[in-house]
Amino acid sequence: MGDALSQFDHKSLIKFLSEIGVDTHIPDGFRIFPVTHNSSTIIEALANELLKQNIEIKCLTKIENLLCEDEKIIGVESSIEKFFSSNVIIATGGLGFSMLGANGDGYDFAKSLGHKVTELYPAMLPLITKEKWVANCKADTIAKAELKIDLKKAKKLKAIGDLIFTVKGIRGPVVLDFSREITPFLEKYDEVPILMNLVKGLNEEEIFSHIKNYSENIDANLEECLASLLPNSVIKELCNLVSADSTKRFKDLDGQTREKLVKIIVSTPLTVIDHVGFEKAMITRGGVSLKEINPKTMQSKIIEGLYFCGEVVDLDGPCGGYNLQWSFSSGNLAGQLLS
Repeated sequence: MGDALSQFDHKSLIKFLSEIGVDTHIPDGFRIFPVTHNSSTIIEALANELLKQNIEIKCLTKIENLLCEDEKIIGVESSIEKFFSSNVIIATGGLGFSMLGANGDGYDFAKSLGHKVTELYPAMLPLITKEKWVANCKADTIAKAELKIDLKKAKKLKAIGDLIFTVKGIRGPVVLDFSREITPFLEKYDEVPILMNLVKGLNEEEIFSHIKNYSENIDANLEECLASLLPNSVIKELCNLVSADSTKRFKDLDGQTREKLVKIIVSTPLTVIDHVGFEKAMITRGGVSLKEINPKTMQSKIIEGLYFCGEVVDLDGPCGGYNLQWSFSSGNLAGQLLS
């Protein structure tokens, strides 16, 4: 789907937003926000632009069917009236945040006309774990944590980013990104074991040397040795998991306990048992098959005059505005060709 992104990239989006009265900035040098940091600024500007373009907005009108003849779109139908058009764009979004109106009708429309819709899973959402010790570390952020799924079928899957412990599990950018890989396994296995490296990718040998050198030079206990690598609450919990007294010096632990401690620091196990569901999922994994959409136009390869854009198609990206960019880019491509 490179055509959509190349024709309307982030620079084009910034320019468009400026033209409709939305000033933006990049406070972290990466992500683009309206200077107000309020989503209503975008919504109001887009609504005002529709009015300026004399585009009629029909609220509280639920479309129930697409009208099609001889594999060509001729319009749409609500419960009380029909709207005729030779072109229709399905831009209904995914299943996430149903409180905002998502109900999956775009997928039903696509399937009703012969399109394939891939399996749908909630994505970009917090995860709930079996282990309860995470609650004792709530609000602690681990920078550049590495997550892996501890299943043979998922050995190559991993993600790196900031992780936050919560009362019931884990969240943060790395979890939001990696959740799209975990939710399909959850549906199949009920429990998904994961391994976390919480020390910026350091291996067992490097951790052992760090603790040993720090302990010998300063005669420090475990909490003091590991303070530069992990929050104190996490240190205590990992020590508890291997029955190591965090107030003791590393050299005072028996060899087996030292080995277990180093191993669990480098590869901390957790078991994901649930998630918060589509109700709080930021995006949907899956959608209308890309194989059945012309990437140069966003038009259906099955039904003439039928177009798709945004999250309703089988394409999603990581945190950082990629999904929003895709929605604007694909919508621009489909809309340009209709104008």
